[in-house]
Amino acid sequence: MPKQPPVDARFPGPRVVAGGFAILTTTAGLGFYGLAVYLNAFSKERGWEVASLSFGTTVFFVVAGIMGLYVARLIARYDIRLVLVAGGVIGAVALLLLGRVNSPWQLFAVYALYGVGFAAAGLVPVTTVVTRWYHRRRAMAISVASTGLSFGGVAITPVMKWFVDRRELAGATPWLALVFVVGTVVPAWFLVRGDPAASGFSPDGDRLAPGAQAPALSGTPYRAALRSRFFVCVTVGYVLALGSQVGGIQQLVKLAEERTTASTAAFATLALALTSIVARLIGGRVFPRYPLTRVIVVLAAGQMVALVGLGLSQRVWLLFAFIILFGATVGNILMLQPLLIAERFGVREYPRLFSRSQFVGLFGTAGGPWLLGYLHDAAGGYDTAYVVAGGLSLAGAMVFSIGGTAENTSDHSIDGAPAAAR
Repeated sequence: MPKQPPVDARFPGPRVVAGGFAILTTTAGLGFYGLAVYLNAFSKERGWEVASLSFGTTVFFVVAGIMGLYVARLIARYDIRLVLVAGGVIGAVALLLLGRVNSPWQLFAVYALYGVGFAAAGLVPVTTVVTRWYHRRRAMAISVASTGLSFGGVAITPVMKWFVDRRELAGATPWLALVFVVGTVVPAWFLVRGDPAASGFSPDGDRLAPGAQAPALSGTPYRAALRSRFFVCVTVGYVLALGSQVGGIQQLVKLAEERTTASTAAFATLALALTSIVARLIGGRVFPRYPLTRVIVVLAAGQMVALVGLGLSQRVWLLFAFIILFGATVGNILMLQPLLIAERFGVREYPRLFSRSQFVGLFGTAGGPWLLGYLHDAAGGYDTAYVVAGGLSLAGAMVFSIGGTAENTSDHSIDGAPAAAR
């Protein structure tokens, strides 16, 4: 384990957020959004069915969800930078192998490996380290770091699609692997710091007095949180909302290509990601003023409108109008999951609770792409698939609405004692 850095003269929190932003930019651009490009490339180069390729995406998210549970344990025991670096290296190896895939079973195996790397250099470690460094300004810090998820779709994915179209997968993936390892390992090692106390600070930048102990973390006990109605409703709601969302994103390039042209389709992901960036930054400032449960209900309902609109749109301008609406919901729904859990249950058990919620959520994120791919093949188009996805998002909004308020902290404690008593 590397030695902790010496006490810093300036609060390293902004550097940590910047490092998280860079890491998520890379993993989202080449992973989350990039999966749609790989699906389209394998469909054209190999002639494989969309349902088969979508199952590969399902494998990716299943493995990533399972690995998230182990990542939560690893970052509690080891320097979080080691976990992030390992994820970067594993993800790069998977991308190298992706260009050599010649059969669906090989694709499933490589996607499984890619899911391991994606989880170890993804949302669980990044949002965990950000919540360690920021408590009062948590919403803004998470919104900035997680904007990397959308920025990756703007800065990396369109260029990656052009590169893959030009050189095909075999010629492009070695370079994509290089970008992945540089974009994760470098910021993880040089920008991220695991613990503010080791740098001489409390969360949010308050300087610790020499020899002073870091303030104890409060939160809801783990078992009590798991059994709470709020955790159950947020987790089930995200199964539905993210299942429809991820399915819609992963099929978006092919949908746009079927209804427009290949060059126009390249801008679909760009428009989605740009809107997501702007909406996420606005949301990070605005949403803390309102009850977060109400916010997520409105966003999930808005996502329903966007998905149904995408399924029924045949005109280019209308298609892109609904892509923009979809992007506004995508960025903020993703950002709100860690915020809801951290706000309701505190920081102490956050990694375990967030990873558990994500693990259950894999039934949505893994099943959504497969479901839309299956419905596409069965119906001969995306109309039915996206309307069904919209229905799932509406169901998610209804589940969120009965979960209760995120601002209830009455069950928080510090080392077994009520937090209010300390």
